[in-house]
Amino acid sequence: MNTTMEDYCYKLVNKILFADSQEDVKRYIDTAIKSMQTHKVNGHIIARFVDKGLLHLKEFSPMDFNAQQWTNIKMAILQFNQLKRAFNSGTQPVN
Repeated sequence: MNTTMEDYCYKLVNKILFADSQEDVKRYIDTAIKSMQTHKVNGHIIARFVDKGLLHLKEFSPMDFNAQQWTNIKMAILQFNQLKRAFNSGTQPVN
């Protein structure tokens, strides 16, 4: 993943951590994916972005975050896993 996509992933993870609600987490992820699709980013790059987001989120420990942040992390992992399943099944995720 190039530096720009890596930075984009870190920024998304940061937004997820400080989201006020689970709905915000979903919206941030949906917006990121829609933006990449709108800019005609290759599906394989988007799939790698999703994998990288999952990797970052799964490295976190619940002991390092407050309850809202941990809830946000778990919601984001769920959302990213759904996107991953959609990509693996060959369908374009609909947001």
